[in-house]
Amino acid sequence: MGSPLYVDSSALLRRYVRAPGSALVLDTMRRHPDWCASTLCRTETQLALRRASAYAEQQQRLWSALQADWDAFWVVPLDGRALARATELGAAFGLRTIDALHLASADRLPRPAAYLTFDRRQIPAAAALGLEVVSPVED
Repeated sequence: MGSPLYVDSSALLRRYVRAPGSALVLDTMRRHPDWCASTLCRTETQLALRRASAYAEQQQRLWSALQADWDAFWVVPLDGRALARATELGAAFGLRTIDALHLASADRLPRPAAYLTFDRRQIPAAAALGLEVVSPVED
């Protein structure tokens, strides 16, 4: 495994739904072949794809694309150790539970590692953890 790329749900969604930043996601994932995500990411992304789908066939097509990609991910479990770390990070950085869980998962990766997110609330904590943050630049 080379330098891993942790992909959070806000970024992974843009792989399947065209939105601002989709090109950044596709390019970053192409450059980093070792993808990682929390077990939570799949469920969170599936629910977001459901909300983004106009009809059942579209949802099924998007879920199938996610499933095909998911087999290539290194999946980080949300076990007791991760939950304890999420509590620490959430308290230290004032994070929402979901953000703390993503960051606790990413914190388990060997360094150097990159962290792909579109959630601005996660960036300070990710940087403090020594992760290379990949996120769109605001104009």
